Amino acid sequence: MGKHATHATHIVWDWNGTLFHDIDAVIGATNAAFGEIGLEPITLERYRELYCVPVPRFYERLMGRLPTDAEWVVMDEAFHRHYTSRREACALAEGVETLLAGWRTGGRSQSILSMYGHDELLPLVRAFGIESHFIRVEGRTGPSGGSKAEHMVRHLAALADERVDPGRTVVIGDAVDDALAARHAGAHAVLYTGGSHSRASLLAAGVPVVDSLAEAVETAERLPL
Repeated sequence: MGKHATHATHIVWDWNGTLFHDIDAVIGATNAAFGEIGLEPITLERYRELYCVPVPRFYERLMGRLPTDAEWVVMDEAFHRHYTSRREACALAEGVETLLAGWRTGGRSQSILSMYGHDELLPLVRAFGIESHFIRVEGRTGPSGGSKAEHMVRHLAALADERVDPGRTVVIGDAVDDALAARHAGAHAVLYTGGSHSRASLLAAGVPVVDSLAEAVETAERLPL
């Protein structure tokens, strides 16, 4: 996309639960993973109420204790196995293609930073035909289960040559961790209620909370950066 003026707002998009509407697959995979170690299934409402990262802490809220290392290995492997089988039924969130094209046409840049494995993320983004809208698409390359904060710092540092300024960057995601990662990197955040968290838990992050991605983009445009 070439170089961008430093006065232009950059958006860092989250993938799972934000651009990619996969919450049904996540709940199904979570319950399948729970079943493998004898836990009861969880509703979407309960999931959104309790979900947090690092993910072992989420399991602690459900189990009343942190999972053992052995339990974590079983649940993590089971979750990813069941999620992959359910992922094919999922689609982009409503209006994503139009929003991405509009932001790019307006001469502004955007990227994806996800905690989903990079080798699985990139083919998915390409399959939806939206890769060209982003100056960088980056997934997780290390172990699963961590926080996004350090990844965000590295992601924005890698975009320095594209004249992306963290202070003029807005992270759009569905999790409190997205807001924490943005704050850690000196960026702003807008949180979306269509994914993993309840509205109440998102509001606790102290950043704007919206119910659609169109509203998220409008809010990003209005932020006094």
